[in-house]
Amino acid sequence: MPSPLHIIGGGLAGSEAAWQAAQMGVPVVLHEMRPVRGTEAHVTDGLAELVCSNSLRSDDAENNAVGLLHAEMRRCGSLVLRAADAHRLPAGGALAVDRRGFSQAIETALAAAPLVEIRREEIATLPPPEWDSVVIATGPLTSPALAAAIRDLTGEDSLAFFDAIAPIVHAETIDMSVAWRQSRYGKGDGADYVNCPLDKAQYEGFVAALRDGDTTQFHEWERATPYFEGCLPIEVMAARGPDTLRWGPMKPVGLHDPRTGRGTYAVVQLRQDNALGTLYNIVGFQTKLRHAEQKRIFRQIPGLERAEFARLGGLHRNTFLNSPRLLDASLRLKAEPRLRFAGQITGVEGYVESAAIGLLAGRFAAAERRGWTHAPPPATTALGALLAHISGGADAGTFQPMNVNFGLFPPLAEGIGRTHRSERKPALSRRARADLERWLAGTPAAAAQ
Repeated sequence: MPSPLHIIGGGLAGSEAAWQAAQMGVPVVLHEMRPVRGTEAHVTDGLAELVCSNSLRSDDAENNAVGLLHAEMRRCGSLVLRAADAHRLPAGGALAVDRRGFSQAIETALAAAPLVEIRREEIATLPPPEWDSVVIATGPLTSPALAAAIRDLTGEDSLAFFDAIAPIVHAETIDMSVAWRQSRYGKGDGADYVNCPLDKAQYEGFVAALRDGDTTQFHEWERATPYFEGCLPIEVMAARGPDTLRWGPMKPVGLHDPRTGRGTYAVVQLRQDNALGTLYNIVGFQTKLRHAEQKRIFRQIPGLERAEFARLGGLHRNTFLNSPRLLDASLRLKAEPRLRFAGQITGVEGYVESAAIGLLAGRFAAAERRGWTHAPPPATTALGALLAHISGGADAGTFQPMNVNFGLFPPLAEGIGRTHRSERKPALSRRARADLERWLAGTPAAAAQ
């Protein structure tokens, strides 16, 4: 039996890495600091807790890069995708989950795995030398002591950005005489979202209220930290121009108000957040407004005048490595190769991307432990494109967090899927899935499973 692989952090990336390594016959010690030490964002002690949205975004494997990543991870035996599929909620074409059921399923599976030991303890320094194979998957909320130790080791200051959390509303407090159920363009079951309509005057008043709202103040050391463009606070978007929200999270296209039979000027959408259907989160409404301001301003939305909030929005500081400079193609730290990194700390953005890098880190570490060769996935796959971006494809001088997207994929061969723009994404997806199958056939993980 090989000596154990140590994984620090029981979020999506660490949980997925532990599962993948155990499936390859390598014992794992998974270290999770909660409840010994909490974070600014977590509310439970469960592994793989979703702290922001409950959506893993689009599940369209043909036309959306994150949907393709879902498909590739399922094909690789992902525990995260298995739990997501088992606890799926209505969300149109998106993969949304009951967050508690999702977390419990992952923790139950890992607790029952004979090769996985879960230790509840904080690792506040660099791992001891006798831990000769380690995956650090501490996420964007890495404990300050460990973050400082990593900075000392790498000689690089970790970059940072603010990530905001959207509020959650009790479903019974939504006024359904004003709001209605409909998915944009009838996707999914056609009625997966609750829609609150705003006319021009209501929208303009709402935007003005957001601009004038009282927000949390940053510490001096936080003020130069940039936001991640894919998760801007709603009030920051409102400040960028009068129509920014109307063509962002409040876009009205593909929806018709049944009271009028027509479209509306702007729409606020809410998505189911738990299996019981008692909680709904306000889609795209991550915010740094003070709690009293959130209640005042969000209750201006038609249909939410009497809304009661199960959770108000919040803001936390995320840290990540300059991975193109610091990590190699198997996610090892160049300065100390016994250490691998996985998840959001590597500079990927999003639940699925974090779990995907955990999947690869677990496989790479397990193969190394067993003396096997494990090539990285081809850059033509979603897994490979994401890995290539953070391990050297991105410009280290301007590196920022990135979601998976088709812009990270190598171009198609001349004449394949390039005649019509609508053919490009399906052609990229077909190529990716074919190349993934060839890669999987040659991996040691395939033989072990």
